[in-house]
Amino acid sequence: QVQLVESGGGLVQPGGSLRLSCAASGSIFRIYHMAWYRQTPGKQRDLVASTTIGGSTNIADSVKGRFTISRDNTKNTTFLQMNNLKPEDTALYYCHAQIQESFTMAPYDYWGQGTQVTVSS
Repeated sequence: QVQLVESGGGLVQPGGSLRLSCAASGSIFRIYHMAWYRQTPGKQRDLVASTTIGGSTNIADSVKGRFTISRDNTKNTTFLQMNNLKPEDTALYYCHAQIQESFTMAPYDYWGQGTQVTVSS
């Protein structure tokens, strides 16, 4: 019963900052990559940032220089630090993780329920 729970979303003015957290819980043997996606109405879900189990990161061009992804493997948690937020960053942000529940099972993709980020003056 693996579960991903996001937190940290909210309303912020342009130029402000937010930090999103995503904590995985349940039966977890190993978490491979973790990532953040975002989606606005009528548009596809886009990858924002991802990180591997070793801490290597990849950031989308649209947020490069403003967003940073990190992870704490001791807490099965990933973070998305968002700085200099712009109105176009407004979206529902989803956490994604590839998790192996035990070494008798293959890894599966899991998604959080999403947390809303609204950037408005």
